[in-house]
Amino acid sequence: MKISASRVWLVALIAPLALAGCGVNTIPTDEGRAQAAWADVQAQYQRRSDLIPNLVATVQGYAQQEKSVLVQVTQARAQATHVSVDASTITDRNKFQAYQQAQNQLSGVLGHLLSITENYPDLKSNANFLALQSQLEGTENRIAISRRDFNEAVRVYNTDLHTFPGVIWASTLYKSEKPMQMFEAAADAQAAPKVSFPAPTNQ
Repeated sequence: MKISASRVWLVALIAPLALAGCGVNTIPTDEGRAQAAWADVQAQYQRRSDLIPNLVATVQGYAQQEKSVLVQVTQARAQATHVSVDASTITDRNKFQAYQQAQNQLSGVLGHLLSITENYPDLKSNANFLALQSQLEGTENRIAISRRDFNEAVRVYNTDLHTFPGVIWASTLYKSEKPMQMFEAAADAQAAPKVSFPAPTNQ
């Protein structure tokens, strides 16, 4: 039975459309979105890291007695900067957790440093410090948003790998694709705040 050339062309035209309709492109498309969101997370963390040396230098000029805190910030920045990040980080639980822990540690010491600066009125009124503080606050907001967007992109991608019809393509065309890790709230963020009141004194 001979198949006409027109039918061959028709099949060649319809086949890609049928595959697209079956979601064959969904996994790589959503993977690309998640990778783009991950790049944005890294960019925001890098922006914060770039602001820290100027912040430390400014605070040091007004609060040299807080040297230990300044050292902690510098060390935490160095640790966060030197955590190895590559293409496998977002699919490797251990690498991803190391990256998140380093960034969370830096967030903690930065918060401590900024709270200490409340004790130095001259520093609080310094134009350079105020500008750096504003940039840091804006960057922290962007970090939170980029992490949220990344988590959502990863949720969609991971769902594709385990639900129909994506699970079919994941087990055939995209066998090398792995689920991605998501940012989790820091342990101290999940702990209930401790509130205590001084015991009443006897009059």
